[in-house]
Amino acid sequence: MKSRVGAWFSCALMFLVALSAVPAHAQRGISLIRDAEIEHTIRAYATPLWQVAGLDPDSIDIYIVNDDSLNAFVAAGQNLFMHTGLLLRSENASQVIGVIAHESGHIAGGHLSRTQDEIGSAVTSSILGMLLGGAAMAAGRADVGMAVMQGSQQLAMNNFLSFSRGQESAADAAGMRFLEATGQSAKGFAEFFDILGEQELLSANQQQPYARTHPLSRDRVDTVRNFIAKSRFSNTPTKPEFEVMHARMKAKLTGFMRPLQTTLKSYPESDTSLPARYARSIAFYRVANLPKATALIDQLIVEAPNDAYFHELKGQMLFENGRGAESLPSYERAVSIDPASPLLRVELAHAQIERNDPALRAKAIEHLQYALSKEPTEAMSWRYLATAYGLNDQMGESSLALAEEAMLKKNTVDAVGLAKRAQGLLPKGSANWLRAGDIIALNAKPQKKK
Repeated sequence: MKSRVGAWFSCALMFLVALSAVPAHAQRGISLIRDAEIEHTIRAYATPLWQVAGLDPDSIDIYIVNDDSLNAFVAAGQNLFMHTGLLLRSENASQVIGVIAHESGHIAGGHLSRTQDEIGSAVTSSILGMLLGGAAMAAGRADVGMAVMQGSQQLAMNNFLSFSRGQESAADAAGMRFLEATGQSAKGFAEFFDILGEQELLSANQQQPYARTHPLSRDRVDTVRNFIAKSRFSNTPTKPEFEVMHARMKAKLTGFMRPLQTTLKSYPESDTSLPARYARSIAFYRVANLPKATALIDQLIVEAPNDAYFHELKGQMLFENGRGAESLPSYERAVSIDPASPLLRVELAHAQIERNDPALRAKAIEHLQYALSKEPTEAMSWRYLATAYGLNDQMGESSLALAEEAMLKKNTVDAVGLAKRAQGLLPKGSANWLRAGDIIALNAKPQKKK
C-alpha cells in the first residue's frame, strides 16, 4: 500500500513541477550556445524594456538555448533564456521583442519566487489529501480513500493552473506597459499569440514547450487585442535597425544550425541581400568550403569595414581551419571595433595563446582578465587564463585560475587542492593568495562534532 501511494504522489509532484518552465528545464540538461552578435541583438531589444521596468540591464544575463523547440523563459533570478527554435520561427523583430516584454513582466513581477511558493502550497495540499485518503484506506474504505486522494490532487493542480494563468495575464499586462512606455507596438506580441494559437490545436505531447508552460486563453488574447486597438503606438513601425538585426540573426542561426541545402533553399545564390550572403558564407564554412566562405565574408567586410561580427566570423573561419596566424588580424579588428565585448576578447585571447608566442601572452592575459571581470562564471575563460599563465611561467596564478574553474564545475576536491597549491606559490598576503584562501574556505567540508 505505501509503495503505491508513494509512487502515485511522486507522479503528481512531477506534474506540478513541470507546469513551471524553470524547474522543468532545471531537471534536464540544456545546451547553451554563445554568440556575441546574437546576444547583442537580444540585449538591444531588451534593454529599453528593462529600463522602464525598473530593472538593471547589467544584472540580467541572456542565454541562448540550442534547441529547435519554440520556447523562452526566465529562471534562477534574473536570467533570460531564448531558444534558437523561437528565434528562427519568429517572422520579425517585433515578435521577439513582444516575447521579451512578456518574460520581463515575469522578472519585474517577482513571479519566479512566487511560483516556488505556490508549488510548495500545492504539494502541501497534496500531502494532506494523501494522509486523509490513506487513513480512510487503512480503515477499510479503499474507495473513499482513493476518491479523497484524487480529489486533493485535482484541487492542488487546479489551484496551481489558476495561479499560472494569473501570472501569464500579469506578465502580459506588464509587458504591454513596457512596450507602451518605450513607444513600441504590441502587434508583434499579438502575432506571436497567433503562432501559439496553432499549438493549442495540437495534443499536449505534440505542443511546443512555450505553449505548455505559458497557457493561452481567450481572455489573454482579447486583452492584448483590446490594448492594441487603444494604443497610440499600435501602428508605430519597428526600428529599421532592429529589423536588420533580426534578419541577420535568423540568417546566422540558419547558416550555423541547418544543413547546407536547407540554407541554400532559404537563401538561394540568386539572393544577393546582406543576410543571404551572410547565411551562405557560414553554411559554406561549415562544410569546409573555405574559398567560397571567405569570398562572401570578404565582400561583406568591404561593404561594412566597421562591422565587428564580420571580422569575428572571418577570424573564426581561419582559426578553425588551422590558419591561426592569419586569424589574428581579424580577431584584433573585431575587438578594436567592440572592445566592450567579453566574448570577442576571449576569442582573440584563445587565438593568441595558440600561437605560443611570448610577446602575445601578456595581451591574452589582459583580454581574459577583462572578460572575466564582466563574466566571472565562464569556466572556459578561466581555463584559457590558466593556460596563458602556465605558458608564462606564472604557476601560482595558473593554479588559482584552475581552482576557479574547478569551483564553477562543482569539483570541490580539485578546487581546494589547486587553491592550496596556488597559496604555496603566490606571495603571502597578496590579493591572489587571499582569493585562494577564500576558495579553500568556501569549499571546505564542515568538521563533524565529536
